[in-house]
Parts: sequence; C-alpha cells; structure tokens
Amino acid sequence: MRTLFTVIAAFYRQKPLLRITAHIPVVAVMMLCGHAMGQTFQDNSNSDARLRVATPLMAHPSNAPVVPPFSRPEAVFADPFGMTTWLRTRGIALTMDNTNEYTAAISRPTPGHPGYRQGSSNAGQVNTALHINWEKIIGLKGFATHTLFTSRYGTTANRMMGDWMAHSSEIYGGGGNVVVHLVTAYGEETLLGGRVSIAGGRLTEMSEFSASSLFCNFQNNSFCGRPKAAIDNQYITSYPAGEWGFRVRGRPSRYTYIQAGVYFAERGIYANSQHRTGFHFNSSNIVGQLAPIEFGWEPMLGRQHKLPGHYKIGGQLISAPNPDNYYDVNGQPFALTGKTAANHQQTWSTWFEIDQKLLRHSYSNAEDGLTIMSGVIYNDPRTSLRNYETYAAMVDRGFIKSRPYDSFGVAMTYVKIAPGVSYTDALDLSMVPAKTAPNHATGIQGHETIFETNYQIHVMRGVVVAPDFQIYFHPNAQRNLKNVEFIGFKSQIQIF
Repeated sequence: MRTLFTVIAAFYRQKPLLRITAHIPVVAVMMLCGHAMGQTFQDNSNSDARLRVATPLMAHPSNAPVVPPFSRPEAVFADPFGMTTWLRTRGIALTMDNTNEYTAAISRPTPGHPGYRQGSSNAGQVNTALHINWEKIIGLKGFATHTLFTSRYGTTANRMMGDWMAHSSEIYGGGGNVVVHLVTAYGEETLLGGRVSIAGGRLTEMSEFSASSLFCNFQNNSFCGRPKAAIDNQYITSYPAGEWGFRVRGRPSRYTYIQAGVYFAERGIYANSQHRTGFHFNSSNIVGQLAPIEFGWEPMLGRQHKLPGHYKIGGQLISAPNPDNYYDVNGQPFALTGKTAANHQQTWSTWFEIDQKLLRHSYSNAEDGLTIMSGVIYNDPRTSLRNYETYAAMVDRGFIKSRPYDSFGVAMTYVKIAPGVSYTDALDLSMVPAKTAPNHATGIQGHETIFETNYQIHVMRGVVVAPDFQIYFHPNAQRNLKNVEFIGFKSQIQIF
C-alpha cells in the first residue's frame, strides 16, 4: 500500500499544474478497493474513557456500586486459546492495537523557502491497555483501574510544506519516538449503578472533556483526537500526555451528565526533556491548576429510539502562568521592545459540540448509519494561538449494502488565529532585517481551513484501512503559502 502511494505521489511531481479535479479519479479508485465484515477507527484502545462518557445510564440502574463493562473491540486474535475470555471472566481486559498513518504531498511547496520540500512521511503507534475490575478480584465493589501505554514512531509530512498548525498524521508527536510511554494510570469508583463516577491518578483531560470516539474516524490532527483548539493551551493534556488529576461525573438522569475536575498544570507535558516516557511523576513541574466543567445531553432519538446523539457544552479556568501573545510586562508590543511577554495567571477556554445519528440503513448492522458532527471551541484571545475553531463532519457507515462495515467520511475545520499573534507576526516580519516570527511563521498568520475525506475499508476481522485525501487552505494560517494537497492512508490492526 505504501508503495502505491509513493508511485502516485511521484507521478504528480511530474505534473505540478494538475488541478484538484484531476486528483479525484485517482482518490476514488483507491477508496473503492478492498474486501468485506465490524470495526472502525473509533474502536481503538485509547477510546475507552471517551466511550464511558458517551454511554447513557441503563434503563433501570441499581443503587449499588458497579464497574461498567470494558469495551471489547473486534480483533484479529479474538480469543486466542480462550485467553481473552478467561481473563475477562476474572475482571482483566487486555487490548493491543497498531495504528499507522502515511501521507504524501501531491503538490509542490511554495517557492522561495529553501527549507520546504515535497515529500512523504509515515507515523504510527502501538497501544496496550490494561483494565482491571477489582470487584471481581478482591471484592472491592465498583472500583476499577485503567492503564494505557503507547509506543510511537515516525514523523509527519505537513511540516515539510511549511505548516506547523495541524499534523497530516495525527499519531505524530506527544512524546516523540519512544518504545514505552505511559499515557494514563488511574483508579475509578462507580457508584449508584453508574450515576456517579469518581476518578483520580494520572489522567488525560481531553480524553473525557470535549471528547468523542468519533473524531479519529479521520487522520488530520486538526480534528482527530479532539479539535486542535481544545488543547491550544500549553497545560491542557491530550493523548498521549497525562498529568495528575481528579474528576467527578454525575448522571442526574438517564440521558444527561455533568462532570468537573481539577488537573495539576505541569510544564513541558509534551516535551521530551521531561515527559518522554510519561513516568516523570515529580511534582516540581506543577505550576498551577486546570478546572474544567462540562454538561452533556445524550438522547436516543427516532421512533425506535435508535439514533444516538451527544450534545455538550463546557469550559475551563486555567490558573497557571501563560504568556501574552502581543504585550510585554510594560504593556507594549514585545516584538518592538524585545522584553519578556506579560504573564497571565488566569486564562480560559470554552466549547460547544454536537454529534447526531440522522438515519440508519435497514439492511446493515447495529453500528451503521449517517452521523453528523459540528462544534466550536473559543479560547482566551490574549494567550491563545487559535482564537477559535469551528468544524463540521459526517460519517456514513454501511451505506453500500454489500459492504456493511465500510464507512465514508468528510470533515472540514476552520481555525482563526488570535489577533495578538497576527499583530506580532506583522511587527516581526516588517523589521529590517526581519525577525524570526513565533510558530515558525514566514508570513502573517490569519486563518486556515483543512478539508479531509476518506473511505474506511473493513479488510477482515480486526483490520481497517482508509485511503485518505487532505487539502490545506492557507497552510500554517498564512496567505503567502499556497494550498497543499496530500494523499495517504490510515490503517488499524486490533491485535487482541
């Protein structure tokens, strides 16, 4: 498969003037190849926390402590020698998967930038998740632990073309190339039949807040994992970064929840120097707190109540030192004075997000149907890079009767850069000689739009491959950089 994309990319390098209409037949051919059976990318092992948020209460919950059932995704080795069943009946769930993402530029970079080049990249990871139901092991009712490790490799192609805003391969980053990286390790107590959940330990905040297991039906980092603006602040943790934290979630009714938490802001959560392995538990890096809160409504619509939706609104207060993106300590533009940027001890972010299944295909399976997604994330304009982000997406699974486990997806995101960042870029680049602008900018940053489409092919039990097409409009949010197009693929193998 990788050889196929390399050949296609090489072909386009010989024809740089072809328009996007010339690319469509090639992408369509790649998208329609494959065989048929039910896994999609949302089923990978780092989705467990998101799935627990997205699961309404049972119709008639008890009042006793209970451990919610652990997910059991379709796998290549579904039950080797009966091992999986034997472990799960004793309260132990072990899953492992490999995700791989390849992208190749099919357009040349903007001239005049010696560091830019047309190329391709590959990135991937192996996830290993261990969930333990301690009620089954030692009788500790309602208590479970969740531990997740990852191993990452590779790089991403978008930087070769001058974009540093959204990785064409979402898997890249967050710890670098590392054999073992600890993502999460925490305990969770579930009370009153699931009405109350309390968790504490090494947590990833954005695995539960502003989260959806649907996001990673796509590949670009502007959307996959979570909308990129949701982690615009340097202290907000997203997979694969974890930090000390405490979270409480309550379900006042079957289809509603409210959750809040306190997470301890750490310096350098994505830096190799401190968190390459994820085992740096020293509190010396803690410089403040993050306090998110979110309210969600999770209805089952339709006459037969089989159309799930998720509607959520939330925000958080961040009490940790964040530099201003324009002013220095004296209230003057730091690009002119050369002085240190002013620090804000309090900053914030907000979000409103929805997804709703609109229809099901009567001839397909229980997971089929057309789902739409939309949302907006708005950040404090004084300290953010991305002032706000909006997105719209759709995923249709099983729309081809003979391919009930395949799905087709389209996503578009729009990011608006904070005004202070744009003003700082303008000042830096207007000087003679021009100063180095923040965020690797070679022009004034304003806004960026990314379009992505893919077709997920269910190859066999536990194996999914998705040919993928991406367009960056104004890479790195710069008008002086021409649009960039990528083709590639995302694959996932759920090992067990």
